[in-house]
Amino acid sequence: MLVVFVPMIVYFSIFVIIPMLMGIWGSFTDWQGFSVEKHFIGLDNFRRLLTDQIFLKAVQNTFLYVLMYLPATIILSLGLALAIEATGVLRGFFRMVYFMPVVTSTIATALVWAWLYQPSLGLFNQLLRLANLPELGFLRSTTQALPSIVVYALWKNMGYNMVLFMAGLTAVSTQYYDAAKVDGAGSFQLFWNITVPLLKPTFVFVSITSTIDALKIFGPILVMTTPAAYTGAPGGPANSTMVLSLYQWMVAFREGQLGYGAAMGVVLFLIMLGLTFIQLRSIRVQWEY
Repeated sequence: MLVVFVPMIVYFSIFVIIPMLMGIWGSFTDWQGFSVEKHFIGLDNFRRLLTDQIFLKAVQNTFLYVLMYLPATIILSLGLALAIEATGVLRGFFRMVYFMPVVTSTIATALVWAWLYQPSLGLFNQLLRLANLPELGFLRSTTQALPSIVVYALWKNMGYNMVLFMAGLTAVSTQYYDAAKVDGAGSFQLFWNITVPLLKPTFVFVSITSTIDALKIFGPILVMTTPAAYTGAPGGPANSTMVLSLYQWMVAFREGQLGYGAAMGVVLFLIMLGLTFIQLRSIRVQWEY
């Protein structure tokens, strides 16, 4: 029986455990570029992080992104799942339509949305002009750039969470609703007292996976905020969209400071671990009462 798991253990060790341990070790060294020499420097990289203003800005933007993205994706995905479940025979069609962005290339869709956000020729500002409303800066505004990327991410990923909620709704027995209706329960009472509690496993899974995805956001910001391919500085304007994963990539692979970048990776991993633990604890306590 053990032989069956040997390929999986070997694969997991080579491609997950060993790289992770090397990354942790690298965060305590002065690893530069593609040099094989690594000198142990202790916690110097982590002390440097505390005084790196761009890193601190990236941490702030990362948490701000999560705070904007997580509640919105849960509410919109659940609402969309409930709406599609009510469509009856068209349920399969709408599920396919809303799931299509999930399987579409991130690079391609991010480029399209960057064009939609274009201030002078973009579709969104053209619609605002037609409605006699003030134009927006979108990706060129320090206050609107990050929310603009959140809107794109919601459009891109909402279909995945929607399918998860639809699967959870399918597992809820109609007997609960029938019994509650006999007792005179209204639509809101059915939703709040039956649907929501019975979707607890789905809420937990969607919450944790969406948080991790939000913390790792990289591709859309790189594509949508880089003025020209690999010639400009992504994360703008004025670092308003600079997040941890993007800054880590810039430091490690554009500047060759792999040890310093590895330290950022360790910090990002600890943040993910901490938030996941907090979510599991808070959700368990909430549902116990």
